[in-house]
Amino acid sequence: MTAEVLVEKKKLAKPPLEIHQLGDRVLRVPAKRIAKVDAEIKQLIREMLQTMYSADGIGLAAPQVGVNKQLVVVDCDPDDAAKPPLILINPTVTKASQEIVLNQEGCLSIPNVYLDVKRPTEIEVSYKDENGRPQRLAATGLLGCCIQHEIDHLNGVLFVDRVENALELNQELMKHGFSGKAVKPVS
Repeated sequence: MTAEVLVEKKKLAKPPLEIHQLGDRVLRVPAKRIAKVDAEIKQLIREMLQTMYSADGIGLAAPQVGVNKQLVVVDCDPDDAAKPPLILINPTVTKASQEIVLNQEGCLSIPNVYLDVKRPTEIEVSYKDENGRPQRLAATGLLGCCIQHEIDHLNGVLFVDRVENALELNQELMKHGFSGKAVKPVS
């Protein structure tokens, strides 16, 4: 993590970006690849991190803040000031385990809704870092699930699209003021 994009891990009274919610069309548009990591992208990274920390999140994808770019920020340890967040530009899952795990997920774009989602237990992802350098990462556990969740956002997919229990899904969404019509199930 370079000093250029380093931000303090704290809540801001007024985060720089607005997080779009389930039902907003912007969340369903596949994101475009980033050709060059420039000052504008580094500023977006800073603002996304500030917004994520302010919302008590551990991951945020650019489409969630209305930016149609393949950019993801992840920090599964937001309370550890010494541990830098992970910046993934144009991330692609290159390998996924056959083994599946069921975990409860939530999303800053669907506040207070937590439901079970099946995902591969282990993935390998290739991406560019905040300096535009190619990287590879093997991820399991919370980090692996979080990266998969955020990459879904880059493809216009939300975690609720992967929930298999339709009754529980609709009850949870209604309880928190969201419409089940906004869900687009994936196979």
